[in-house]
Amino acid sequence: MPTQILMPALSPTMTEGKLSKWLKKEGEEVRAGDALAEIETDKATMEVEAVDEGTIGKLLVAEGTDGVKVNTPIALLLAEGEDAESLTAAATAPPKPAHSAPQAAAPAAAAPAAKPAPQPAAERGNGQDRVVASPLARRMAQQAGLDLANLRGSGPHGRIVRTDIEAALAKGAPAPPRAAAAAPGAAARPAAMVELPGTAPYQEVPHSSMRKIIARRLTEAKQQQPHFYITIDCEIDALLKARQELNARAPEGKGGYKLSVNDFVIRAAALALRKVPAANASWTEEAVRLYARADISVAVAIPNGLITPVIRGADHKGLAEISNEMKELAARAREGKLKPEEYQGGTFSISNLGMYGIREFAAVLNPPQGAILAVGAGEQRAIVKEGALAIATVMSCTLSVDHRVVDGAIGAEFLAAYKKLIEDPLTMLL
Repeated sequence: MPTQILMPALSPTMTEGKLSKWLKKEGEEVRAGDALAEIETDKATMEVEAVDEGTIGKLLVAEGTDGVKVNTPIALLLAEGEDAESLTAAATAPPKPAHSAPQAAAPAAAAPAAKPAPQPAAERGNGQDRVVASPLARRMAQQAGLDLANLRGSGPHGRIVRTDIEAALAKGAPAPPRAAAAAPGAAARPAAMVELPGTAPYQEVPHSSMRKIIARRLTEAKQQQPHFYITIDCEIDALLKARQELNARAPEGKGGYKLSVNDFVIRAAALALRKVPAANASWTEEAVRLYARADISVAVAIPNGLITPVIRGADHKGLAEISNEMKELAARAREGKLKPEEYQGGTFSISNLGMYGIREFAAVLNPPQGAILAVGAGEQRAIVKEGALAIATVMSCTLSVDHRVVDGAIGAEFLAAYKKLIEDPLTMLL
């Protein structure tokens, strides 16, 4: 009987996804390890691989189908000797989660370990040319204006991967853009302009899987987590001076770093959670969870929405380590290359909009966490010191709190500890 290929769970919390693109056609042979399809989850576009050999007998789910439930049959694989007559019964059989389900490849675009001799990227199949490339390679080529049909892939079966794009750009390859569908994971292309009487002209952009998940989770957060907000002003002149001095002393090359204000914010928040552990908590229906480690989720804007890579054990890491780890995580987040464990499971969140000149804002909680710190821009303000007016660089920070978990006094204690660390940055180095 034909083997059912099932919709895989690409992360512990995934319940459904979008089948963005089939990489195999009906009648095409499949070997173990071959990429079968591109699946769009709430955070990234990933490839799934075959674990069995055979021939694609029937594709049960069309490209572009959204909301495909995990463990739903998406295709049928014919083993040697099986014919198409057995497909009808297999398509209607109950799904059987087993070893035959496809496996998640590394986040789309990870370079293969073994590199066969480069082959042409365009393959001839069913009378049509198809360029075989990873999702990341397609995005990079689209951004750089490279024509993938002119490149030779070093991946399996001539597949174009990230290193091929980087090599082409390093050689100054010509970049004639060609009309093509949007890269997987990119924002959906708007429909044609609609004009109705009495309404301004508009376009409709279909929701991506990520946007749907963001909408659902944040709606649940506002409805189910009773928020309250407290704000504190921090003087950061000493922090800015320490940052400048530390960056001036940074070694070049390996072991180097370039500290940002956000790196100090992450470190200060982590140390404040250590001083006030009751703020490092989340709610469950059975108990309040008090975490023994400060795993800081940091909001990073990406083309389709927002993702929160996690600095694990930030209370036990120095500024340089936090800085370099954050830069690396943010870069891979924008490329769609984060693993689920790198953006899930944080205990406390930070959202910094200071780089946009935002003076002060209140962030929505990142469930199931009990608190999130919203950081505004540092700006010069008039303050009173010892009865006289003075000028200081002040940064407003607002803590959004789940009142079921953290009471007002605990939130205030956390912000007091955070303010002391921010205003005396040398204490972060102890």
